[in-house]
Amino acid sequence: MAITLIVGALGVVFDTTIVSVALNDLSKDLDAPLSTIQWVSTGYMLAVFITIPLAGWAQSRLGGRHLWIVALGGFLGGSILSALAWNATSLIVFRLVQGLAGGIMMPLMYTLLMQATKGRNIGKVMAVITVPTALGPILGPVLGGLILYLADWRWLFLINIPFCLVGMWLARRNLPDDRPAPDHPRARLDAVGLLLLCPGFAALLYGLSQVDGRTGFASAQVLIPLLAGLALVGGFTAWALTRAADSLVDVRMFRHRSVASSSTLLFLGGISLFGSMLLLPLYFQQVRGATPLGAGLLLIPQGVGALVARGLAGRYMDRVGPRAVALVAFALVAASTVPFAFVTADTSEILLMAALFIRGIALGAAMIAPMGAAYVGLEHKEIPDASIITRVAQQIGGAVGIAILIVILQQNIGDAHTPNALANGFDHAFWWSVALTAAAVPLCLLLPSLPQPAAPADNKARKISKRTDPTAH
Repeated sequence: MAITLIVGALGVVFDTTIVSVALNDLSKDLDAPLSTIQWVSTGYMLAVFITIPLAGWAQSRLGGRHLWIVALGGFLGGSILSALAWNATSLIVFRLVQGLAGGIMMPLMYTLLMQATKGRNIGKVMAVITVPTALGPILGPVLGGLILYLADWRWLFLINIPFCLVGMWLARRNLPDDRPAPDHPRARLDAVGLLLLCPGFAALLYGLSQVDGRTGFASAQVLIPLLAGLALVGGFTAWALTRAADSLVDVRMFRHRSVASSSTLLFLGGISLFGSMLLLPLYFQQVRGATPLGAGLLLIPQGVGALVARGLAGRYMDRVGPRAVALVAFALVAASTVPFAFVTADTSEILLMAALFIRGIALGAAMIAPMGAAYVGLEHKEIPDASIITRVAQQIGGAVGIAILIVILQQNIGDAHTPNALANGFDHAFWWSVALTAAAVPLCLLLPSLPQPAAPADNKARKISKRTDPTAH
């Protein structure tokens, strides 16, 4: 089941970052300024945020398998249309279609697997299911640079077709048919909550994406959408508290310490992951003169480290609990970022790649522990809301991290042109990244300390369980 979900999700995860290296090529081929082409990425992310809160309601109406297949089909259609785009406007519109489908899929992927495992072996489950979400920001730019080296930008979207087709076939074959019975009461859509929460998230993300290094957060194009977004999200919170479980997202989930602490850590983890993924490629390109493909290839050690971390973090999380794993992981992320705060134009690439490998291991564990901890002690019906809340927390954290580090980087670089002067500006930005990550370390103590009980270890145990449970069949 995990493999089925991962195959379908790979296209969505890579598509979030794969286009970032192609903006210059798109600007030339579609004869549009970068300020317009930037909406190919920004519009996609806004569309993702619009549909994330809808995942729980849509699953209750359609069932998980049917919703997964419908969302994959929508993403497939958006990918094909994007590859056929004839100008910048059409490409932006078709990317919105992709984003609307992708926003449903990511929280749904976590929900389906956590519901199937009934909260057991959380570490092992998260080690598997978080593989694509960890590799997307790391390997996406590498894959994008390789495609642009071998072919044109349209293949950035055509590459999604096999993931979608195979993912739909596997879903029909392997996912349980959990559609509600015809006489089952249908969940009603919280229309007021929809009109408050979805535009609120989109406004927050848009405002953060408009942050400029010269004016920071003080410009009207940043403040107006940020304040509007905060007002809408605040209005939704007040509305949701009056509707309890009937709201679009049940905000009472924050009464669970596991959900509240995990969301906070995932917010800070988003800053560490996405913020650094802005700084690292820029450092390799601006200071060391690497090409986009070369910068992507230099980041491979971090991706390899993230892969290595999956099994280790999952195993230890089930043994000693998420608190200890998160504490060590966030401390190691901060420590392994320190070497980049001393970078110069001549710093050894071997040293940097070794630091990236260690940082990848730490980041992988830092994502698994809080994501898995969010589900500890939850009932089956609460899992969709937890998936939505944690997904939004991580994405908002990433947007905040990028916005903050853009301001710090551009203010410290100024008019610098020489490699060493540019490196000095990056030093300041990396120190801020270290500080923001270190702030998460004491918060790890709020996570659950004990591991969840494991599922029956072998087939014999499962057979005994079925024979002794009269409802097993």
